[in-house]
Amino acid sequence: MVQQITSRDNEKIKYACKLGTSAAFRQSEQSFLAEGLKLCLELAKDCPVRQVFYTAKALEKCPEIPALGGQQYEITPPVAQKLAGVESSQGLFCVFGWPRQPQGLPAAGGRYLALEGVQDPGNVGALLRSAAAFGFDRVLLGPGCASPFGPKTLRASMGAAGRIPLQFVEDLPGTLAGMRARGIDCYAAALYNSRPLDEVDGSHAGGVCLVIGSEGQGLSQEVIRSCTAAVRIPISNRVESLNAGVAGGVLLWHFRGKL
Repeated sequence: MVQQITSRDNEKIKYACKLGTSAAFRQSEQSFLAEGLKLCLELAKDCPVRQVFYTAKALEKCPEIPALGGQQYEITPPVAQKLAGVESSQGLFCVFGWPRQPQGLPAAGGRYLALEGVQDPGNVGALLRSAAAFGFDRVLLGPGCASPFGPKTLRASMGAAGRIPLQFVEDLPGTLAGMRARGIDCYAAALYNSRPLDEVDGSHAGGVCLVIGSEGQGLSQEVIRSCTAAVRIPISNRVESLNAGVAGGVLLWHFRGKL
């Protein structure tokens, strides 16, 4: 029989809420909280389901919920409101374990995305989704990036955070230097001292890594110096720059492999 939770102060609810609000706690627990049937069904393909919380109304609308597995709990609307952090919600929440993370330097011949200081969760999520869509093999997350398993990032990535391998990297310049030593060409997305994208061949037999920084600060000089070259997207003078998520989508498409 499914256990019911009616108290907003239940320890399991407080634990799940902390996963939703604290990146450090997600890191220490190697777990995260997601909301919504479509997102949870996508994530369940690649991430272990640990706990499922749902309202009676959500179960009525989504009979697929029991198939998610894990420990399941029926919750009241006020408890769902606390988990969501807003008045309205879809009434379904899952606690997932993190997907398996790759270790060591990426192998030659692959296609990779590296991010430095991309703080906006929507941009990180959009970049993860584009990287998965265009067949990239791994995303390297350098210091200062938004958590890939935060609620806003998860919604923007539409499950790609579980589908594409993610690797947290403390020393991004050193990692890029190691990748270049393996024959992987690394391209920094930068406005200055860079080559137009249409002058750069997108096919690289030895492998390629696209490196993107934040909208406001861009990439650090140390990271740019660690790359093979810098590239930019030619745009009209009507705007100064593109949104990081949009620019990243264009760059990822250019360096895509065979789909």
